[in-house]
Amino acid sequence: MTVHVDVVSAEQMLFSGIAEFVVVPAEMGEIGIYPHHAPLITRMRPGSVRIKEPGKTNEELIYVSGGVLEIQPGVITILSDTAVRGEDLDESLALAAKSRAEEAMKDRSGLMDFATAQAELAEAIAQIQAIEQLRKRSH
Repeated sequence: MTVHVDVVSAEQMLFSGIAEFVVVPAEMGEIGIYPHHAPLITRMRPGSVRIKEPGKTNEELIYVSGGVLEIQPGVITILSDTAVRGEDLDESLALAAKSRAEEAMKDRSGLMDFATAQAELAEAIAQIQAIEQLRKRSH
């Protein structure tokens, strides 16, 4: 049993294919989706989408900055402003973004407002976690 999955960013289609299951970082926590899941629309938070394709041992890992998840009979659609394949994530850029966001949160008089700094910090942490998941998987 499989389900069709599309992962789309503002720039490109990152994944279009079939999957045995998908794990998505929904706003209130991770959602595991198997074929014949009930229809659903929800917002996503920054994190890793994991896609288990038939016949492959490793899951496809795609970082999303947030967005919308739609589940329909036979089709899962993941829409995100920013999405990056796990292997394309840059750890040094993510660590630098995390440091900048932490500094902006400390400096309340800075150019960046607190909510923006929080959002950027959440995205940087999610990218770092995705990189760590890939590292664990490769060992």
